[in-house]
Amino acid sequence: MRVWVDADACPGVIKDILYRAAERAGFPLILVANRALQVPRSPWIRMIQVSRGFDVADNHIVADSSPGDLVITADIPLAAAVVGKAVSALNPRGELYTPDNVQGLLDMRNFMDSLRSSGVETGGPRALNSGDRQRFAGALERWISSLPAEDKNINKNK
Repeated sequence: MRVWVDADACPGVIKDILYRAAERAGFPLILVANRALQVPRSPWIRMIQVSRGFDVADNHIVADSSPGDLVITADIPLAAAVVGKAVSALNPRGELYTPDNVQGLLDMRNFMDSLRSSGVETGGPRALNSGDRQRFAGALERWISSLPAEDKNINKNK
């Protein structure tokens, strides 16, 4: 069980929540980005820098994640790819991507992308607020508490 972070666009406040949770709960936290990032020194936290290029970080996460892992991303195509592998995915606003909702979210994202490419001004996502941070922290805690006991024991003994 590992937590993967699509770190290029992940808000700093969400990374901070993840750093604290990884230390407290003892799970491997892997941040993947195409630029070097400062991460706390910890046996639980690791940063992987991939080469620059379209979807290189996403492709790395898809290739290396496994069922039972969690991916933190706001990138809906990445979420759809990992959910298709039975990997959990959570966005920085605390919304869990599931097999039931990810295709609809992907369809909406593609529709909005087509509007933008035809010149329609759609605006961007709203700024992350304290409610979003609380929802994220709560969803992360629910995911951690749902881990099988043997995973928790393995992590505590590392």
